Amino acid sequence: MTQTLLIELLTEELPPKALNNLGNHFAQSIAEGLEKAQLIDGTTQYTAYASPRRLAVSVANVKPVQADQHVVRKGVSVAAGMKDGVPTKALEGFARSCGVEIGSLKIIHDGKQDVYAHEFTQAGQTLAALLGEIINTAIKKLPIPKVMRWGSSTHTFVRPVHGLVVLHGADVVPVNVLGLDSGRQTLGHRFLSQGEIVLAQADDYAQQIAEQGKVIASFAKRRAAIKAELDKVSGSLNARVAADDALLDEVTALVEYPVVLQAEFEAHFLAVPQECLILTMQQNQKYFPLLDQNGKLMNRFLLVSNLQTADPSHIIHGNERVLRARLSDAEFFYKQDQKATLESRLPKLEHVVYHNKIGSQAQRIDRLQTIAAHIAEQLGTDRATAERAARLAKADLVTEMVGEFPELQGTMGKYYAVLDGEQPEIAAAIEQHYQPRFAGDKLPESPIATAVALADKLETLVGIWGIGLIPTGDKDPYALRRAALGVLRMLMNSPLSINDLLTTVAAQFPRDLLAANTVTEVADFMQARLAVLLQNDYAQDTVAAVLAQRPDRLDDLADKLQAVESFKKLPEAAALAAANKRVQNLLKKADAQLGAVQENLLQEDAERALFAATQALRPTVQAALAKHDFQAALTALAAVKPQVDAFFDNVMVMADDAAVKQNRLNLLNELSQLMNAVADISLLGE
Repeated sequence: MTQTLLIELLTEELPPKALNNLGNHFAQSIAEGLEKAQLIDGTTQYTAYASPRRLAVSVANVKPVQADQHVVRKGVSVAAGMKDGVPTKALEGFARSCGVEIGSLKIIHDGKQDVYAHEFTQAGQTLAALLGEIINTAIKKLPIPKVMRWGSSTHTFVRPVHGLVVLHGADVVPVNVLGLDSGRQTLGHRFLSQGEIVLAQADDYAQQIAEQGKVIASFAKRRAAIKAELDKVSGSLNARVAADDALLDEVTALVEYPVVLQAEFEAHFLAVPQECLILTMQQNQKYFPLLDQNGKLMNRFLLVSNLQTADPSHIIHGNERVLRARLSDAEFFYKQDQKATLESRLPKLEHVVYHNKIGSQAQRIDRLQTIAAHIAEQLGTDRATAERAARLAKADLVTEMVGEFPELQGTMGKYYAVLDGEQPEIAAAIEQHYQPRFAGDKLPESPIATAVALADKLETLVGIWGIGLIPTGDKDPYALRRAALGVLRMLMNSPLSINDLLTTVAAQFPRDLLAANTVTEVADFMQARLAVLLQNDYAQDTVAAVLAQRPDRLDDLADKLQAVESFKKLPEAAALAAANKRVQNLLKKADAQLGAVQENLLQEDAERALFAATQALRPTVQAALAKHDFQAALTALAAVKPQVDAFFDNVMVMADDAAVKQNRLNLLNELSQLMNAVADISLLGE
């Protein structure tokens, strides 16, 4: 009879940032182990549970015993097992290992040859016999970077384990895991539980532990309950919660019976930039700041307590007292920082090492100013403004506030630049030059901010790559992949040359510091990252066709990709792609430099017709390209399909006459240039 199987590991407090991942991995591994052991009847259905002090899983329709299995054990071949009618030692050994006489062995064909085999029915093993190994295997598979031992035990786990529950329906399955014998006893909430909980049925686990133990065992349900209560309370205050999913997940992993409470802090702290206050509340205290309808921080916040009490005032006041000390520190740092301008802080950057081979942050700023000014000029904006923004971009690294909260670099620079009387555009660029910080992050808003942001990321890319610190596998300590993606996203919105940028950046470093092939290698690296980026939105062959042309500007890339996508829908597209591939293969065999077509050497009607078609097509394609109408340029190619087909059907390109052969290759080269003006269409369909 199938029943629900419950497994619970009762532990000390588990790492909050890893809890949900541990719970899901544990549950999935247990379910997979049961399925592999053929102990599940029908479809595998399981529920994962994870709270600060437990990992658990319930699996439905688990059988108490495996079904009997028909086993065929193959042995030696007939040729090797019998010589002149006498059994060989190999056959005798096989029969002995099976525990049967040679005469009871069968001869079967294994797909290659006849072999001796022993067929028998193996009785299914019990759940109890198999479950210990399944649980141990699941524990070993958990993504735990560091394990620990406890007491005199030699067993290891991410935290000490003090209890093991294994119930199949209402019955305890006797297993020993991590030195613990299974049972039905568990513990609930450290302070709210009624005491030891004796679980009656596997199916009643979540309900019983909630009612008697004050524990919401399901991570997902606990998270949903917190989210709903946060929304309810913030809504009653006409506010919204300033928090991301990561904070909600972490708080969910810190409590077993969440209670949302509201608290407040003194209004005078709101004079400190709200980013500082929000970060303090979220990062240090795991509180949920509240924003008004205009996005301004309120002097109220929400906290999630792990205690339910009739009078929560002491919990609220205690948290307010702790936060007050934190906010006082932020207020002090902010006031101290205002005693010096960003400009006056620049000499300190001479003592901040950027990289021991590349120099200090001060030396880096010298490079950033030149690069940003160059980019600003290319963007048609003011060089001096971009240069000033780049000069001050890193000055907040030596402020008290950024020293305490490194996440605020750039943000604090913006505030201090405004207080120093810098232009608003410069202050904004100081903050935005770190953008985009991650995939999906917004781009810098102004040309000045874009110039400084590009300078910052390109200087990192070229400099770090040039001294040999190239990303390998999953190791990328200087986040060059992220920097490259940020550059590419900005270039897709800017009329800038990749090669010009990389060459300009490389020229700012001391002679012989960077490897000789740095610019080429970084360009290749960016090309590879660009392919990955674009394949999220476009077909792989479309991306390959467009990038095969190694575009130096990316601001028209989206138009080219869309044009190729449209071209692929034309009825002529497949044939033209195949013809283009054939053309390129022939051109690779050219043994002389390709040049202009000589009409007097055109002998066949089909090559004359193709020449006339290409001559007629060229102005159409060139006019479309001049207007960046890439779709029109590609669509025009459909007109030459009949002439291309006729040429390959009737003309021998590799003619015996060397002049004629060269002229035909020249003709194909002209055709190829037209066909590949937007993208290498020979790659379509691959």
